[in-house]
Amino acid sequence: MSRQAGRGTESKKMNSELFTLTYGALVTQLCKDYENDEDVNKQLDKMGYNIGVRLIEDFLARSNVGRCHDFRETADVIAKIAFKMYLGITPSITNWSPGGDEFSLILENNPLVDFVELPDNHSSLIYSNLLCGVLRGALEMVSQGLSSSETEIRTTKVQMAVDVKFVQDTLKGDSVTEIRMKFIRRIEDNLPAGEE
Repeated sequence: MSRQAGRGTESKKMNSELFTLTYGALVTQLCKDYENDEDVNKQLDKMGYNIGVRLIEDFLARSNVGRCHDFRETADVIAKIAFKMYLGITPSITNWSPGGDEFSLILENNPLVDFVELPDNHSSLIYSNLLCGVLRGALEMVSQGLSSSETEIRTTKVQMAVDVKFVQDTLKGDSVTEIRMKFIRRIEDNLPAGEE
């Protein structure tokens, strides 16, 4: 019995290492394809955004998370459920702005940077920028809640526009990795039932 439990842990570690190495190969190829780090950073963000747009459906189906009523609740879901589900880590939430529209996710351990050392000629590369795009894309696609009127049921699609960026990175000598998230606005669309 303990042998099977050990295999499950071994399998997760192998999957994690394979993901980390595959991501490293992707970043390496982007660095070869684009002339400067800024272009690579943009591509990683764009790829992450496209992943986030699709990943949110999987997250909502697997997590059974209900509607988030405010940005603080959204932060909790991101840190305690989403990061744990997909990366196996739970970042801490800190540095809330006085208005409650901005916070930081602190990653003590970023699994994307295992086995990574940035070369000197890529000092402005934001290696894990894919994560920023994933967060932006997922939050822009979140559908929340049902509202009904006497004539028909409508789904309110609440798209949350956020700014996401790296503030600190262990690859650049910082003690932790910090992702800063800022709420920009909500965009609401009312869709007829069945068209969400």
